[in-house]
Amino acid sequence: MENYLVKVLKKVNLFNSLSEAELKNIFNKNSYNHKSHKKNSIIYMQNEKCKTLDVILSGMISIQKIDSEGNMLTINDFSDGDIIGENLLFSIENKYPMTIIAKSGAEILHINRELILMLCQSNKNFLLGFLQSLSSKALILSSKIMSLSMKTLRQCIIDFLLFEYYAQNSLDIKLNMTKKDLAEKFGVQRSSLSRELNKMKKDGLIDFNAKYIFITDINKLNKLHIDN
Repeated sequence: MENYLVKVLKKVNLFNSLSEAELKNIFNKNSYNHKSHKKNSIIYMQNEKCKTLDVILSGMISIQKIDSEGNMLTINDFSDGDIIGENLLFSIENKYPMTIIAKSGAEILHINRELILMLCQSNKNFLLGFLQSLSSKALILSSKIMSLSMKTLRQCIIDFLLFEYYAQNSLDIKLNMTKKDLAEKFGVQRSSLSRELNKMKKDGLIDFNAKYIFITDINKLNKLHIDN
């Protein structure tokens, strides 16, 4: 295994209990595959079988779901050092329930199931890290379902704005994503998000441009949040 891959894996929580020497000894060319994925390319299609545990060496990937009306819901984004597939690798029904795409150019290490099983059996710290990662993925999914299943689009927008208000300590919320990306996080089409933002503007709650959403009535937003 190339030395630079070993050094990268040492920075990944799941593998940091293993020394560089151990990593070099346990990895061989038959136990992994290193691939480059272009921006917007599909890494896994929905219903494709999960055969490897994947470590993102660089770049960002997105887990997405498209409903029958064409709305795209972004479940989560993952970047350098994150892993995917651990929640499916040993499942009886080991198929990806959603599509995974490269949100940017991405370098991914695809590690064979047999090697992961061996590490779980032989290294207690690795097994603990693997179980912790499984738990984290379960929390991400349950949190996403809870946040979207019972809320209107306006409620989702208000939650987002209040979170960013406290995080940025400003009424002028700088968007670190496009409106299209924000719509996908809410599981709606961009046109639906634009309509709701315009309604909130008419109601005197916000104003906005391409890069910012300006909170014009923080007290009313807080009241709407509490009431809902």
